[in-house]
Amino acid sequence: MLPLTAWPIARLAEQHLHPRAATWLLSAVAGVFAVCSTLCLGLLMVVGTAQLPGNPLPDGWSDPEVREAVPYDEVAGKAAIPALFAVLAACTRALWRHQRVRRRAERALAGLPATPVAVLPDEVPYAYALPGRRDRVVVSTGMLAGLESAERRARFAHERTHLARRHHRFLLTVQLAAWANPFLCPLRTAVTYTAERWADEEAAQTVGSRRTVARAIGKSALMSPGRTGRHAGGLRRHGAGAPPGGRAAGPRSRGAHLATRFHHGGPGRMGCRGGHDGVGAVLGELGGHPVPDPSGGHPDVTGSRVSCGVDGASR
Repeated sequence: MLPLTAWPIARLAEQHLHPRAATWLLSAVAGVFAVCSTLCLGLLMVVGTAQLPGNPLPDGWSDPEVREAVPYDEVAGKAAIPALFAVLAACTRALWRHQRVRRRAERALAGLPATPVAVLPDEVPYAYALPGRRDRVVVSTGMLAGLESAERRARFAHERTHLARRHHRFLLTVQLAAWANPFLCPLRTAVTYTAERWADEEAAQTVGSRRTVARAIGKSALMSPGRTGRHAGGLRRHGAGAPPGGRAAGPRSRGAHLATRFHHGGPGRMGCRGGHDGVGAVLGELGGHPVPDPSGGHPDVTGSRVSCGVDGASR
């Protein structure tokens, strides 16, 4: 029954903890709850089926006192078998998709110079962090064109925080947890939100201005295709300079702030609303666009040359 407390835990952590502490806490809670609930399924299967004819399990694995404590133990044991296999299959599939997306993203940029930033000549505005053997920030020319110089620095600082703090690992943990137990979906959505706030806070420290980060995030949200009206509230995300853990940055602005991620589906599709908007770390489908040979170059916000070239690429 403990996973039923996920929603109030997530809400309290979002409102009262620094986003770094909230991300660590909620990820740990989600992982522990998921492991425990999966273990309970396995034990229920053992207790309920050990006495069935033809079962290879030793009878001693199913203590009579334990069976008496489980109502309809044979029925519950039989029901636990497909549930346990469904959990294992779902988590295995999520891990496989995660690795597949990472490999596809790395192959898409394999022909580009090994620079920390890759600017792609694409009019569609997006920016994301690509973790891997060679961490990179990928941004489109459409995104850069819509941001001023200081806002570009804030945008890059935000994505670099995702890479430096390994936010994709937190996300993967809560994604697997939500597959293991649907009651943990609120923790997954909350970690998506708190990881973004964590990146925003460190970006504000890097550029020295919360207002600049607010403008960068707000403009990014408004430029995001098809989400302008729905997420216009994202402009309030940092504008008031609310401190971490303050109510001004509460869950009411979560949907708006998630709009700043340019993420088109993927492992986030777990039946948990809001999660597939994603954090900047690439954990979703690449989008299936063709990837031609890269060419050319484009200066980044600091004036140095960076790679350029996958036309139409997306997450």
